Amino acid sequence: MDEFTLKMSVPTEHMQNVFGQYDAYIRKIENELSVMIVNRDEGIKITGTEGSVRQAESVLKNLIALSKRGNMIQEQNVDYTLEMSYEHRENALLEIDQETICHTINGKPVKPKTLGQKIYVDAIKEHMITFGLGPAGTGKTYLAMAMAITAFKNDEVGRIILTRPAIEAGEKLGFLPGDLQSKVDPYLRPLYDALYQIMGAESFAKNMEKGLIEVAPLAYMRGRTLDNAYIILDEAQNTTPAQMKMFLTRIGFGSKVIVTGDASQKDLSPDALSGLDVAIRVLRKVDDIAFCELTSKDVVRHPLVQKIVKAYEIYETRQPDTRKKSRNYSGRSGRR
Repeated sequence: MDEFTLKMSVPTEHMQNVFGQYDAYIRKIENELSVMIVNRDEGIKITGTEGSVRQAESVLKNLIALSKRGNMIQEQNVDYTLEMSYEHRENALLEIDQETICHTINGKPVKPKTLGQKIYVDAIKEHMITFGLGPAGTGKTYLAMAMAITAFKNDEVGRIILTRPAIEAGEKLGFLPGDLQSKVDPYLRPLYDALYQIMGAESFAKNMEKGLIEVAPLAYMRGRTLDNAYIILDEAQNTTPAQMKMFLTRIGFGSKVIVTGDASQKDLSPDALSGLDVAIRVLRKVDDIAFCELTSKDVVRHPLVQKIVKAYEIYETRQPDTRKKSRNYSGRSGRR
């Protein structure tokens, strides 16, 4: 194919942000699109096939626009823009970046970073109950916390209630020392971490002391009616059907509920039915309940996490055939 060359300008003040440390982002774009990018006098020259060069130009223009909005370009931004470029949706990142949910205690903006996350945030705004489903690293819990804290600060709700099943992640931890709160705190630590980062430890402690923020195991929800509250149930894949029904029937007037879970990371016993799985089947067609399914494309942690999640997805889709073969080899029937 004929070689095609294109020149484009990059503002000097945004060059380091867009290029990355040691030109890491430029190298990634070169390797992904099979082009050569050379820095030339306050601009760059892109060489390759015309289609690849045009694609690289579009990716870079979007990263420059993102930088001009005051964003620190991260590897995840580059990866996602490249991925969207194959679908001719390179400007998706700019559309997503228009909305800021809140800021962390350090002033860092909290906003959706993928189309899946944007759909999730919009669903939370528009529905009374939202199920956020997807693998680790997709921002299910963090974005839910950001939405809850924003609503609380804007006096849209009177309190925040955060809960999750107190179940060990495949390990037997034995007896834990201390009072009841000390025993359940380790299970709720991920929720505390998000609260500290967005709200700050001092503000969190004050509101918790007043009873305006409550972090508790799911078992504590029984018998309560939760009015005028933002309620988040995390790790819902570890609930039983009875627990899930109990939780969903606690909701009172003026409340909003977010249920997050990852069906691939259940810590229930192998023969136990997940309350999340049952809820998805039972409530799928109920009005004012939204189900948002995030995928490996929406992972916003280290790029390696996205690869790990994708690898496990591929592995797990092949597992039923493997298990079937192993049963046949062992001479057992397929009955339970």
